[in-house]
Amino acid sequence: MAENDRRQSVGSAEVAAQVLKALADLAPATSLTHLADSLEMPASKVHRYLQALMATGFAEQDSSSNHYALGPEALRVGLIALGKMDVLKVATPYLLNLRDQLNETVFFAVWGNKGATVVQVEQALRSISLITQVGSVLPAFKSATGLVFSAHLPEQEFFLLQKEAALPKAEAMALEQLLAKIKSQGWHSIQGLLISGVDAISAPVFDARSQIIGVVTVVGSSSSTLQPTAESELVQRLLAATQAISRRMGAI
Repeated sequence: MAENDRRQSVGSAEVAAQVLKALADLAPATSLTHLADSLEMPASKVHRYLQALMATGFAEQDSSSNHYALGPEALRVGLIALGKMDVLKVATPYLLNLRDQLNETVFFAVWGNKGATVVQVEQALRSISLITQVGSVLPAFKSATGLVFSAHLPEQEFFLLQKEAALPKAEAMALEQLLAKIKSQGWHSIQGLLISGVDAISAPVFDARSQIIGVVTVVGSSSSTLQPTAESELVQRLLAATQAISRRMGAI
């Protein structure tokens, strides 16, 4: 292939990628005019690329509205890419950044065979050393991490947890109300419940199916600057981190 033809092919691939990204940004579907405006390209040029993308299954057009959307091949490629993503690898830079922003210890937990299991800890320089360690399993109903997981677990799995805990009826009702609040609020904090003098605040991470795949928790001493209110810098930074990780994992 001549050098000029090679450059032209690369340029065409870059434009096609831009059109695909714009279709994703404007999902579930968009008109040609809107798509062209968002790309700042002539509609005739965008239309040519759409025709090529439709021929290969990466785009499709609704016959009733004439709007364009991502096609089945784009979905297949996206799912393959998501399947290869390691949530811990994705989360690590956000955990480090959160630790440095807050100067508090931050850890990441996944739901394992025994429950909420810590898989990474980023220790703050000034933090106390008794916080938690990799491999620690946190109680489902007595830790911020466990409660956030419990609020988002599939119904059958939560039922088994509740049955195993054998809570009195009044406590079970109170727990269900708390979990509903956690799910609605999007985060949860605990002051000294699991470990005296240690506060924690947790928020969930989701995947492309809107299922919980992890929890990020910030911990520190009760005398530290932890301020678990919806408007606080702590909560806003924590939610920004978990939402960014979720987006990287395909959550909408």
